[in-house]
Amino acid sequence: MSSDPDTTPPAEGDRTAATTTTTDEPAREPATEPAEAKPVGGRARTGTGALRVLSILVIVGGAILMVAGAATYVVVQQTLSDEQITVSEDADNFAGDKVEGPFTAYAEAEVINDHALEETDGLTYAQLERDDPRRDTVMTASFLRASLFTSVVSFGVAVFAFGLGILLILIGWALLRVDRSLRAVPA
Repeated sequence: MSSDPDTTPPAEGDRTAATTTTTDEPAREPATEPAEAKPVGGRARTGTGALRVLSILVIVGGAILMVAGAATYVVVQQTLSDEQITVSEDADNFAGDKVEGPFTAYAEAEVINDHALEETDGLTYAQLERDDPRRDTVMTASFLRASLFTSVVSFGVAVFAFGLGILLILIGWALLRVDRSLRAVPA
């Protein structure tokens, strides 16, 4: 036998391709390899479709948070403005200003507390006797303060949502950049 490759034809009924053998090496079956990703449009696809979808969802979520935060801020501000509350003249800050924002609302809540404590000689609602006529005044002051503090918290949540929306948009944009970079890498 010679060392030249020898091609043997397939047997009848055998659907496998002809194998090439040499006298030095035993015959091998052809290896099955996974199909490689082929370039699309001149660039290799690296399977970053999920990253692209995620980045778009993050950007859309950020935009929704920004709109919701801005809308909430405006609604709370308009609601407070419609009440036509003015910060008391004896306030430490913002005296005489209209209550239209978180700082003026907080200032007025503090003044209300000071006035209620002056009325009751420093006693809170819980410390007053049940039949004390000043108890209704302190209770009303407590409710007013709670309402003003709720608006302060609402302003804070609105600003937080707006800021988080900006952050999510930036993260989504960065993820889109990573996606583009991964798609540009040749296979």
